[in-house]
Amino acid sequence: MHRIDIAAPGADARLDAAIAWLNTASKGRFSSIAVASVDASFRRYFRVTDADGKSAIVMDAPPPQENVRPFINVLQLLQGGGIHVPKLHAQDVERGFLLLDDLGRNTYLQTFEALPSGDPTKATTINAMFCDAIDSLVKLQRIDPLTAASPLGRYDAALLRRDVDLFPEWYLGRHLALELSNDEKNALERCYALLISSALAQPTVLVHRDYMPRNLMTMTEGNPGVIDFQDAVIGPIAYDIAALMRDAFISWPEPLVIDWVVRYWEGARKAGLPVRDDFSEFYREFEWMGLQRHLKVMGIFARINYRDGKPRYLADTPRFVAYARHVGARYSAFAPLLRLFDRIEGKASESGYTF
Repeated sequence: MHRIDIAAPGADARLDAAIAWLNTASKGRFSSIAVASVDASFRRYFRVTDADGKSAIVMDAPPPQENVRPFINVLQLLQGGGIHVPKLHAQDVERGFLLLDDLGRNTYLQTFEALPSGDPTKATTINAMFCDAIDSLVKLQRIDPLTAASPLGRYDAALLRRDVDLFPEWYLGRHLALELSNDEKNALERCYALLISSALAQPTVLVHRDYMPRNLMTMTEGNPGVIDFQDAVIGPIAYDIAALMRDAFISWPEPLVIDWVVRYWEGARKAGLPVRDDFSEFYREFEWMGLQRHLKVMGIFARINYRDGKPRYLADTPRFVAYARHVGARYSAFAPLLRLFDRIEGKASESGYTF
């Protein structure tokens, strides 16, 4: 098999094993293989092409770091609910190889970034794509997660707490080497408790957990294609819309966000989903859920850098600081976070360090 921009045979044992498996699973149909994308986790994706130019995706999820069973479980659940996800053509569960439909080369994020700034149709295109993503999310949330072949986990207090703890451990402690006073620790604990309590008070639905433009594929038909869903759980209804609106890699003006969240809220109510009757109450839940996620992602980006040697994600940390500041300024309960970020910025300014 011809390798495009990939290490020569013998240099990558996992790749060699994937090619050997693929040749057997597809009866030698594919003639070339190239890197499609690299995940923030240990997963890798390769695009394989046959003589007619038709392509597919090979997922390489190396055990014991990764397990493809949750991916297959959620894939089947989403397919049954009419979500546009890749079809599974072949699998080797024990070795962590899957052969999947190729949903294309362009994510929502790449499509947004490629739109020319002077294009008069840019705003209309982006709005239409978000409307598609919102409609797909409503459809996803209507799926009964209890019908999954294997039970899904729950976004319970323990998981919410583990998520939040990533912020002080990896972002404040490891990345910034910040020593917190007892007063700061206690004040932050109260913030964490409020966020967890708010999340647990929400009605629960199927939650993708990373429903954002980087995981939505721009499709000619059936927009969007949905990927990276293997961590789905049963959890707070505002989680995925918060992930979509407060993205890790691109930000939107507040009036646009409000318009899109209103569209989601109206569509969810029409579909019979258990969102709050009062939009202002739902929007508060949306913002608080977003803040919980912002703190988690700051910790994750720091962990990916120091534990996994992948530094590029840290460049987007200031976006999450801005999100957190936005919520902290709107709700007095989170004033301790504002004071903490003020102190971090002061330290950064004195040292010349950019956080």
